[in-house]
Amino acid sequence: MNAPERVRRKKICSYVAAVFAATAQAHEASPLSADKELSTIEVRARAEDMSGIAAAGSEGVVAKERVAALPLLRPAEALELVPGMIATQHSGDGKANQYFLRGFNLDHGTDFRTTVAGVPVNMPTHAHGQGYTDLNFLVPELVERVRYRKGPYYADEGDFSSAGAAHLDYARKLDDTLASLTYGSGQYGRALLAGSPDFAHGNLLYALEWSHNDGPWQVAEHYRKRNGVLRYSEGTRHDGWSVTAMAYAAEWTATDQIPKRAVEGGRLKRFGSLDPSSGGTTHRFSLAADWAQRSADSQRRANVWALDYALDLYSNYSYCAADIAASGGCANGDQFKQKDRRRAGGFAASHTAYARWGAFDVENTFGTDGRFDRIRPVGLYATTARQVTAVTREDEVDQQSLALYAQNHIHWLPWLRTQLGLRADHYRFDVRSKVPENSGKRSDAMLSPKFTAIFGPWAETELYANWGRGFHSNDARGSTIRVDPVTRLDVDADGNPIRRVDPLVRSTGYELGLRSKPTAGWQTTVALWRLDLASELLFVGDAGITEASRPSRRQGIEWNNLWSVNHWLSFDADLSLSHARFRDSDPAGRHIPGAVASTANLGMTVDALGPWFGALRLRYFGPRPLIEDNSIQSASTTLANLRVGYRLDPRTTLALDVFNLFDRKASDIDYWYESQLAGEPAPVNDIHFHPAEPRSFRLTLTHRF
Repeated sequence: MNAPERVRRKKICSYVAAVFAATAQAHEASPLSADKELSTIEVRARAEDMSGIAAAGSEGVVAKERVAALPLLRPAEALELVPGMIATQHSGDGKANQYFLRGFNLDHGTDFRTTVAGVPVNMPTHAHGQGYTDLNFLVPELVERVRYRKGPYYADEGDFSSAGAAHLDYARKLDDTLASLTYGSGQYGRALLAGSPDFAHGNLLYALEWSHNDGPWQVAEHYRKRNGVLRYSEGTRHDGWSVTAMAYAAEWTATDQIPKRAVEGGRLKRFGSLDPSSGGTTHRFSLAADWAQRSADSQRRANVWALDYALDLYSNYSYCAADIAASGGCANGDQFKQKDRRRAGGFAASHTAYARWGAFDVENTFGTDGRFDRIRPVGLYATTARQVTAVTREDEVDQQSLALYAQNHIHWLPWLRTQLGLRADHYRFDVRSKVPENSGKRSDAMLSPKFTAIFGPWAETELYANWGRGFHSNDARGSTIRVDPVTRLDVDADGNPIRRVDPLVRSTGYELGLRSKPTAGWQTTVALWRLDLASELLFVGDAGITEASRPSRRQGIEWNNLWSVNHWLSFDADLSLSHARFRDSDPAGRHIPGAVASTANLGMTVDALGPWFGALRLRYFGPRPLIEDNSIQSASTTLANLRVGYRLDPRTTLALDVFNLFDRKASDIDYWYESQLAGEPAPVNDIHFHPAEPRSFRLTLTHRF
């Protein structure tokens, strides 16, 4: 098997998913619900009650108290509050996490749209894969709420949101100024200072964060993060404005996934590395402003944002295969660099009018959003010990999108509501490649209708029926490619013609849902869903080419529960089963590599039990097919995390987090592909895994003043 094919086997599909770019602040679950705010006590251990508000059984809002209760090994694990979501890692902590949801291997964020403080996180036409979502800049202590949605049923959601979307909203004002110090296993250290003093006519929110981590790896990670947030705001999120600046920079050394045969044969220890120079550097600077105005019969919103971003990522997954094939030895290895430099900006605006049509309450929302990315350059390079030895491909890309949408919500009867939406998106790509044949311009447009019917409530129960069409965008370079960037031939390494891919590809979603409160304190939701993709287009970032994959269908069931037993104890349980298959026939098989079939996230939270507080989380990540015929599967992973805390006085707390409580020797991630170690006569197909970190501890002292 040749080198590009080896890399293709390694790179579990970078799925690119549907409906196009909007922003977090454009439109919330239902403007009529804007005043439905719960007190701190009411939301201490549960999500907001979405009855009469939500448009689907799989939509929800998680309050800040639940975020604060989580023992987080990495910031992006806050997304595991989205029911069914798994956030894991196959490389160093400075790299974007890997995400799984609803039968998707979302890679580093493809098919799941994420925003923080109104700024999109997903990166289109990214050096490492479409929709790259690096949440390492997230400050969990600032998160006021997490709003999540699943499926292409919302006219105001855009690109990357076919599987779902999450909007992490930062607070405008903190309850107190806080200072926090953390020390833990692997030379982990973190310092945080955050506050929100009154300033002029509003609030000046600030946060300064520094952290360092070596981890359990034989090659110390030396992850160093500097992070800052500064926000000035007046009024509220419904009637006010804010300006937010965020700055994040990091560098690290990565221990990537390793071959199982090397560990079992004693050649490599479980936490060892085959390339000690892998890792990267990154920065993300953003500035955003949002405005909202509410009256008795309308809600207006607008926001703008600008972003400066850079990533240099060094990886080596096949170790010596390409080097041995080219030179007969392994003096240089197969390391490569992915480089991304971009400036991006965008906007969103919406107007919602509340009216009565005869006897019916009506909401009509009209909105627009757009985005522009100027990427100079996006590139792939062969490297040895982080020194560039050859250019595989290098491009300059301008990418633009513009969307218009409308949504109508009518309350027909006390037990019947409908929501009808239509979204129109237009994309334009301009690619200037170092290989002239791969330069060009492409554009595409698509209409995406959506429909929802909500029945109830009856006996504290609502039923939902959803249908919607969306689309996913593809990497711009794949839409103009004509020749292999390495060989300059119009066929790939297998002799198949190089084909340009469509800029936009259709997705269609269906869902039946139920939301109920069977007893006081217990909220439960059930969702039966299906999502069809016309093509799972794949950008192989490690090879610099784009491949068209096959049409697919995913379907499944989710059951989510929150039970607030009393003022100090609550339980939650999120269970998900899915079935993912390619829809066409192929001798290779119909299973989608990396598609997770079952997940579970179980938790217990204790708060205000005298001076004590804490949480216990149990996460199950089921086995996945690693190749299309399902003859090779990953192992399942079950991990438990624990937090135990004590209030030394009303303003000072001490908390101990224990990760991987039972010290399970499990995998964070498994892949199946071909690699070659020094001394091996030929490439070998094998499972390559990134081990879950062993039991570790972190102790945090927090003082509020």
